[in-house]
Amino acid sequence: MCLRLLAMSPRTRAQLADALRRKGIPDEVAELVLSRFSDVGLIDDEAFAQAWVQSRHAGKGLAKRALAAELRRRGVADETVNDAVESLDPEQEEQTARALVDRKLRSTRGVEPAKRMRRLVGMLARKGYPPGLSYRVVKEALADEGADLDDVPDASPFD
Repeated sequence: MCLRLLAMSPRTRAQLADALRRKGIPDEVAELVLSRFSDVGLIDDEAFAQAWVQSRHAGKGLAKRALAAELRRRGVADETVNDAVESLDPEQEEQTARALVDRKLRSTRGVEPAKRMRRLVGMLARKGYPPGLSYRVVKEALADEGADLDDVPDASPFD
């Protein structure tokens, strides 16, 4: 059963333990199986977390906070989660935020600057970006576009 699940996609130890528990496998037996899988390298939460962070950041543009929440929901230990999300370079995270804003900026043309600011900052917030970074990136993008920022506050309400 564990091999079948792992063949479909990488899984954490906690996910496999939950699957075994749902099938009624005794905890002692499940622990033996999971320990053996860990010993031979079929289960590696650290590698899973690293791959997850890189994949979801590149594919979905998720920031550290959102990535950490996803890994915790999958049963990855806090220390492993912290190590994995800290592997993201802050410059890389900022570049990704800028790219997300640039893509969304086009679809908000014609909307008043304050409303555009709220929408774009909200989009970044849902992806886990810190408020200060989100506000700064959006304000710079709007300014680069030549938007009238008179109605937009000068300082981030999050600073």
